[in-house]
Amino acid sequence: MTRLLRYCLLLVTFFLAVGIASAQVTDSIRGLHKVKKKETIFGISRMYGLSIEELIQANPEMKTPGYELKKGTVLQIPYPGKAAVASQPVQSTSKSRADDVRDRAIRLGVMLPLHDLNGDGKRMTEYYRGVLMACDSLKKLGISVDVHAWNAAEDADMLKILKDKAAAECDLIIGPLYSKQVALLSDFVQEHDIRLVIPFSINAPQLATNRNIFQVWQSPTEINETTITRFMERFKKYHPVIIDCNDSTSRKGTFTTGLRRQLEQRGIVYSLTSLKSGEEEFSKAFSRKERNVVILNTARSQELGVAFAKLNGLKHTYPELEISMFGYTEWLMYNRAHLENYYKFDTYIPSVFYYNPVSPATQRFQQKYRWNFHADMQSVQPRFAITGFDHAYFFLRGLNKYGMKFNGAKGMFGYLPIQTALQFERYGNGGLRNRTFLFVHYTPDHVIETINY
Repeated sequence: MTRLLRYCLLLVTFFLAVGIASAQVTDSIRGLHKVKKKETIFGISRMYGLSIEELIQANPEMKTPGYELKKGTVLQIPYPGKAAVASQPVQSTSKSRADDVRDRAIRLGVMLPLHDLNGDGKRMTEYYRGVLMACDSLKKLGISVDVHAWNAAEDADMLKILKDKAAAECDLIIGPLYSKQVALLSDFVQEHDIRLVIPFSINAPQLATNRNIFQVWQSPTEINETTITRFMERFKKYHPVIIDCNDSTSRKGTFTTGLRRQLEQRGIVYSLTSLKSGEEEFSKAFSRKERNVVILNTARSQELGVAFAKLNGLKHTYPELEISMFGYTEWLMYNRAHLENYYKFDTYIPSVFYYNPVSPATQRFQQKYRWNFHADMQSVQPRFAITGFDHAYFFLRGLNKYGMKFNGAKGMFGYLPIQTALQFERYGNGGLRNRTFLFVHYTPDHVIETINY
């Protein structure tokens, strides 16, 4: 073998190792990429300014069920479509805030604990992956996003993070996770006219004075009050039956006490009974003239199962009874055990989100998540990755359409969330807080509908 031939072979090997092999360029394929350890489909597509679909289309073997990206695999890299080219991330510039965010890449900052040292880091890493998937999806709409992320762990030096020039150039920052980081970050976004999205439960009194803050989380007290209000509207013609489940650990007493107070103030007659009551005594709590709505004073699955057993026995003896069930957000986790009874008893579950595992949108998202990150999402409700996707998609699309005047109000644009709906209202003269509320309704026709307010 001549020295020249050996040199040429070395060059080909080198280009395969680092990415593009120019010998493979065609009208549609611009080169090859040799997969390195820990690389993902999502990361490779972003590296070359492609959508995930474009990369998969150029490599049909990826469509095989159970396909896994492995180190050493050689992928064909196509030329990006027009939308992908238009949405290439751009580097932050020193332009003044006077430039319109609608005419350029949106500068997004993420300041969350992005590590694998504990549960906080793992959950927020999953959330951040959802944010990145939203950015990738927005490429198809020609919306470009320049993303900067900082590991804002619990012990992070926030002053150091905020000294990064890229932080001051952000249009939108998502974070933080910890209350002690809010004051500094609130002052920072106010100084630089940046929108701040606080995504999870956190003490943020600055919401009352800082108009740049969006707080997604709703307190248990707020949700409780909203639930009672919506209950009174939805079930004003029903006969309420409140069942004592003898659960000493229950935290639902605040809700049932508040509900009873509202019923009494409006002169609405309701019944009280117990899971320990005998069949005859139990049946006396139910109206034969009106439709009954049943409320338990616990959210636990065990007591729910007992309640359904008693209701099924009651319906067997008195088939003419009309019964609906009113539940708690926790019941969304019990679908497998109680789904048929949810349908049978016309169940309504109040919530601020709805994870529907059988919806096409959810299934597509889960499949793409596996392709991108070679893992499944954590089995919790709500799913963190989908939450990150819905949050980022909502705010980035809003900024792209309305600029820095976007306030997240209901009806500003028609985005149908996969799991986590958002709608904001101004909090006095301060920031904006999320007021999303819905009923997940399991109808006797075996249909699940979401009733949004």
